[in-house]
Amino acid sequence: MTQQFTTLPNGFRIVTEHMPSLESASVGIWVNAGGRHERIEQNGIAHFLEHMAFKGTKRRSALQIAEAIEDVGGYINAYTSREVTAYYARVLKDDVPLAMDVIGDIVRHPVFDPREIEVERGVILQEIGMSLDTPDDVIFDWLQEAAYPEQPIGRTILGPTERVSNFSRADLSGFVAEHYGPQNLILSAAGAVDHDEIVRMAEDMFGDMAQGAAFQTEQASFAAGERREIKKLEQAHFTLALEAPGYRDDDFYTAQVFASAFGGGMSSRLFQEIREKRGLCYTIYSSIGSYSDTGMMTVYAGTSGDDIAGLADITVDELKRAADDMSDAEVSRARAQMKAGMLMGLESPSSRAERLARLVGIWGRVPPLSETIDKIDAVDVAQVRDFAAKLATADAAMALYGPVKKARDLAHITRRLAA
Repeated sequence: MTQQFTTLPNGFRIVTEHMPSLESASVGIWVNAGGRHERIEQNGIAHFLEHMAFKGTKRRSALQIAEAIEDVGGYINAYTSREVTAYYARVLKDDVPLAMDVIGDIVRHPVFDPREIEVERGVILQEIGMSLDTPDDVIFDWLQEAAYPEQPIGRTILGPTERVSNFSRADLSGFVAEHYGPQNLILSAAGAVDHDEIVRMAEDMFGDMAQGAAFQTEQASFAAGERREIKKLEQAHFTLALEAPGYRDDDFYTAQVFASAFGGGMSSRLFQEIREKRGLCYTIYSSIGSYSDTGMMTVYAGTSGDDIAGLADITVDELKRAADDMSDAEVSRARAQMKAGMLMGLESPSSRAERLARLVGIWGRVPPLSETIDKIDAVDVAQVRDFAAKLATADAAMALYGPVKKARDLAHITRRLAA
């Protein structure tokens, strides 16, 4: 497989990977602008803009955008995260120029028809309502806000209804002008693609763009915080977050290995101790969420209102115990799971394209797979134990939802971690 990287004179970046024997390709634009790049009055606009890109351009109606890709059996979609907005398509190899044309069109030439804005506003408000009705969705927004209070990175991606209800065409155009400069765009393609041909098309579509002013992202600051919402539900939803490394931190891979061993699968400590041995929950897991300058390890569980206090105590105790007796076998298994998951995922051109864009966005280059695997393999049990010990003294945040009257408070969790 051949990875190639080109930067146009205006800063627009193009990264591709040719995957032999494939008959399809994934191509997309990743914009280094997401929820954390919004001012408070803009909260939710990056996601609104993602929706509006599909609602019509100077050359295509909303229906024509969908038909252009689906008429050839392809797939087109988008998503917004806290640091990135992505627009991408999967098509057969002969239709790559079409996919490039459609993606370029929706990114560069959206018309923001006022009638379509009102239609899509209703759709997004329904999406917000659906999220608020889904406890294991909303609780992660609450946890994010508790961990990063009064910061862009702590706000919901969908935005509050009062903001979304008032966004105008000028607001959308202003966000594009501020954040969609060529230096913030990465064109990534993988599968049955030819790099030189992709570059030629990119030059035609994006080469005339003028660089905009650099946007200064607010430095994230993790803080201790708690949100508790008592509601009559069948399950009590428990989330705990501890400050963890960002993408560029030296401990990034150690954190990933630890989270996998601690709560990443059926053989993990949390799953075995809390679900299998004690039967306190159906779902429990831990994961690492990393950003450019910060991160957090999150534990989630759904349990009963009567069991939530005990579950929280056992979670804390298992975290502390990991600092003392995490074994070589557990670390080895976690490393194997990480490598297998990464390599299996990369069998898809869509996953390849996303990985390429993400790595270029973080590092300005695509580190070879061997470099990543070497970093995973270099994590040893001593590093994992040290990391667990650091977590036990790190700031913590917590969000609780449902029948959580009997749940521990954050002060109790912090004391138990420090004991």
